[in-house]
Amino acid sequence: MGSSLHAAAFARHVARGSRHCCMAVALVLLSACATRQPIPRTAPKPVSPPVATPTQPVPAAPPAAPVAPAVPATPPVLSAPQPALPPAAAPSPAPPDKAVALQAWVDQQERLYRVAGPLLINNTELCPRHVRNLLGFTAKNQYSYTDDLTAVAHSALGLDARLRVMSVLPGSGAEQAGLRKGDILLASGVDPLPEGPNAEHEAASLIRAEMQGRSSIDLSILRDGERVALEVPLTSACAMSVDTGNSGQVNSYADGNRVLVTQGMLKFVLSDEDLAYVLAKEIAHNILDPLERADMAAVIDRLKVPAFDGASPPVVNEVRPYPATLDADADRLALYLLARAGVDIEHAPAFWKRLADTYPETVSGSYTALHPATAERLSVMTETIRAIKDKQAQNLPLLPADAESGATSGVTQR
Repeated sequence: MGSSLHAAAFARHVARGSRHCCMAVALVLLSACATRQPIPRTAPKPVSPPVATPTQPVPAAPPAAPVAPAVPATPPVLSAPQPALPPAAAPSPAPPDKAVALQAWVDQQERLYRVAGPLLINNTELCPRHVRNLLGFTAKNQYSYTDDLTAVAHSALGLDARLRVMSVLPGSGAEQAGLRKGDILLASGVDPLPEGPNAEHEAASLIRAEMQGRSSIDLSILRDGERVALEVPLTSACAMSVDTGNSGQVNSYADGNRVLVTQGMLKFVLSDEDLAYVLAKEIAHNILDPLERADMAAVIDRLKVPAFDGASPPVVNEVRPYPATLDADADRLALYLLARAGVDIEHAPAFWKRLADTYPETVSGSYTALHPATAERLSVMTETIRAIKDKQAQNLPLLPADAESGATSGVTQR
């Protein structure tokens, strides 16, 4: 069936060290919104037009005297500002309602977790260097957001100083234990969980310590005014953070440990199936790419911060396009990730063709500009879908040919 997922490439990503991603329990608190302050912007000062000033006062001049014809562009000198004066720079458009915008951001993030969950949990054989034990939920408080959104997070989302569960990863130990969105975290084992600023990161460190050498941890939560004790089993998964990107660009990025999908791409996809295609492709790049992509990391750092001032961060054009062979390998691996997660792969080529036709390679900063070999990619997808269907028909393991040869033997089952 011919696979261009080279054995050497796959073996190389297996042999790499088990370097942690930005947070070892990435799906305990899957991704914290950065608390960086947005850079303040100062509006330019209006520039008054030049006014001719006489060298001496002329007290006898009548008040209605016309302006001298030698300076026809100069308006009469009046004590109050005149409407005829050239206006200052046009004011920026009024920002959208922050409460609505923040709720939309949270909803988009929850959708990403929901769609990404099966891809991350069902593919540990194919992501050996990313495998971690996770609980499988996200939690935030009002201080998880930038300072200008702290009050909005309190009023619009009902968040306070305590950590509240924002989403539960489908198929995770947290879901199995009955943890729900809206539960307030009180304690891990006998240790009370922190509150206030930095609680998200401090709680992650505490829970990480509790998880060492264990198959489950005990959580105490507050639900409907009552304290509830839960035993949450740990889940083995591909530990990659997944974030929404503050950009209208139709794009997505992967830096080796993280995945970011822009708000533009979230609007472009027509279904969760389409979104799964996008996520699987970026997860595949994280698995296969031999080195962390510093250029992608810079983009993710810039775009993962929610900002509702009416302007997105500037388009970044310094990201290197993927080599055609590596991109095709990622397409092949992505289809296996999707099939193993139970996603219908039949429509994947049509989705990528629609994206390439709508935003071709010539559009600066577009997805296709970073993944230019569309014809080769579509050919590889068609071949791979046929191979996967053959394996499904014969009830064979859904593994790329190189994985079947034993390249994944270094995976530690947890």
